[in-house]
Parts: sequence; C-alpha cells; structure tokens
Amino acid sequence: MADLISHEGVEALFTRADGTYLFARWGRPLVPVVFGTDDSTLEIVKGAVEAVVLMAGHNMAETDPELGVNLMFFFFREWDELTEVPDLDRMVPDLGPLVERLKAAEANQYRIFRFDEAGAIKASFVFLRMDEELSKVPADTLALAQVVQTIVLWSDTAFVGRSPLAQAPEGKVILRPDIGAVIRASYDPVMPVVAQDPSHALRLAARVKQV
Repeated sequence: MADLISHEGVEALFTRADGTYLFARWGRPLVPVVFGTDDSTLEIVKGAVEAVVLMAGHNMAETDPELGVNLMFFFFREWDELTEVPDLDRMVPDLGPLVERLKAAEANQYRIFRFDEAGAIKASFVFLRMDEELSKVPADTLALAQVVQTIVLWSDTAFVGRSPLAQAPEGKVILRPDIGAVIRASYDPVMPVVAQDPSHALRLAARVKQV
C-alpha cells in the first residue's frame, strides 16, 4: 500500500500555503516529556512516541545533552495556563502574544518547532487545550495523531480536511499506510535532514514506492 501516494501527493505534504516547499526531520534522538495529565495518559503518549520513532527508523534517548528533553506535550483546559508554566516563556518566544492569538482563534491545539544550525528539528512543543471536542477523542488516537504531526515538519495544510490516521476494518485507529511510508522514506539515511527544493519530493516519492 506504500505506493498509493503519488509524487504530487508527496510534494503537497510539504508545500506550505504560501507555495514554498520545506521539509525537515529530527536530527537528534527524541526525548519526550508530558505535562498536565495522569500516569495512564502519560504512558499512552510515550508509547505512541516509541511506536512512531521505531517505525521511522529513528532513535529515542534518556536525555538530550543540550536541552534535557526536546519533545514536550502540554495538556490543559485554558490557554492562559501556559503563561503560568515556569520558564516556558524562555523556551517559547512571544508566548504571551501567541496565547492571545490562540484564544482569539478558539484553537484547541498548536505545535511549535525549533531547529538546529543545519535546519533539522531539535525540539518541539505540543499544546493541547482539552476542550469538549478534544476530550471526546480517545487518548491513544490523540497521542498518535500528535506524534505523527511532530515526527517531520509537514506543510501547514498537509492534514487540512484529512487526518493522518485511518480506521482499520476491525475498528482500531491506525496510521494511514501512505503517511507511514512517507515517514519511513523521510528517515532513509541517504535523504537530507532538511530540504527546500521540490525536487526532494521526487526522491522521497521514489523511496516511498520501495517501502
């Protein structure tokens, strides 16, 4: 099923709303941490990270030598709670104005990426405001969707109107096979950690068909 996505489909996944092409993957092992939830949900989120990282052929670690942890999940009820998190404003520039924009948009989720000097992902912050809509989503489905959307830098329109997940015949929610194939191909060691030329999509699509 890996060949179900075309070159044009791959290119669309990394072509932003302004027409620019931008791809990046993690350049270091992932070290996740989860805030604002119970132990059972914490284990579900970490399990989702482990599963996606394993599928990608990437790595996890106990600590990041520069940052300590580099993949942070925040669960909360109101956006204003973020401004009360100690030192978060040091890690997320302009946190106050960002919170105000997210409140005005009535958003229930937001992801931020930070990059190293080479342009590879070095950290990500995942913010989840557990409103009525998100609270209805099973924890394992929510966790998998968020991890998939942070394992590479997708376009801001990649999943507008279509989820990266699908429902298997037995009712279980799984990663769409085409998206899984793109992730695995993205982490092929011969592929660059960052790309801004659409020709990258041709190389990626060729490897998707081999996955």
